[in-house]
Amino acid sequence: MFSEDAPKKDVKTVRIASEVWHDGRFIKWDDARIHVMSHVIHYGSSVFEGVRCYSTKRGPAIYRLREHMKRLLNSAKIYRMDHGRTIDELCAAAIGLVKRSGLDQCYLRPIIFRSLDEERPAFGVNPFPNPLSCYIGAWDWGKYLGDEAIEQGVDVCVSTWNRLTPNSMPAMAKAGANYMNSQLIKMEALTNGYAEGIALDDRGFVSEGSGENIFLVHDGKVITPPLSSSILPGITRDSVIQICRQLDIPLVEEGVQRAALYIADELFFTGTAAEVTPIRSVDRVQIGAGKRGSITARIQQTFFEITKGERPAPGDWLTYVNETQPSPVADNNGHPANADRATRAATAEATDPMSSYSAVVTD
Repeated sequence: MFSEDAPKKDVKTVRIASEVWHDGRFIKWDDARIHVMSHVIHYGSSVFEGVRCYSTKRGPAIYRLREHMKRLLNSAKIYRMDHGRTIDELCAAAIGLVKRSGLDQCYLRPIIFRSLDEERPAFGVNPFPNPLSCYIGAWDWGKYLGDEAIEQGVDVCVSTWNRLTPNSMPAMAKAGANYMNSQLIKMEALTNGYAEGIALDDRGFVSEGSGENIFLVHDGKVITPPLSSSILPGITRDSVIQICRQLDIPLVEEGVQRAALYIADELFFTGTAAEVTPIRSVDRVQIGAGKRGSITARIQQTFFEITKGERPAPGDWLTYVNETQPSPVADNNGHPANADRATRAATAEATDPMSSYSAVVTD
């Protein structure tokens, strides 16, 4: 029998950082407030990121920080959010926030959104008259699909809701408005007794989960839907692609039919929150042996060894917070002084997560 409590459950939040970075300054968590008439509340005008910071023997390490901040800036560019924040400034802010939080591991949430000019308020759909705000918060977050999911896998369904068409809403932007679609997918799955839903694109091909990319294993080969299937260009997705190359596991990006899910040898989700999570059934059809498969386990083990700093990554994927210079102090205008110099010392140039896609110019 379906439990009525299932939709109410959420990822376990252990601790929340007492401060939030806001446009160049650190403020108290309780002071991070916006006006109820802000444009973002009424029209969903926000872009954001999810970034994990892992506990390692060398202290907290932020995973692929620069790539995440680059995608944030790309999302903002797509939505014409000319905010003036640089990638170096945002990276320095994230590093500074983790240092000040005292958290050994955490989830970071940078967000840029259209707020409200209270002296000259604008209430229409036109976003341009509204000022932009940028915040970064942090909290200690558990496994997105449950602690047991990493090993045992999750039960999912194919959603009746399709992913947005690329020329209706840009799937390549990680925008708040896009996640209304994700909420429909997630709610439908939960109310029907599943952990997650898999959405199809407008052509009927497999797209992604509500907040995860998806991979299929068949005859020793790893397959994942291409960007043309209306997916977000995931940072963890790119990590797995590079890990497969490092491990000499054949990988292709190609269209995936729904039926291919049922006859796959293995399936797994990837995402900053979900990390690498096996799928044990789709629409109550058992996948493979109904548990984490050997190739998924190998990829998963390599991924976690990298995030723990125990194995060399294909690129400079870890920013060790305790080994970087302090976040620059804000000047009188609220902008960090010497942000470029400080952050370049703190964060190494990393491989662009989209560099493997020759047809795509964004992150």
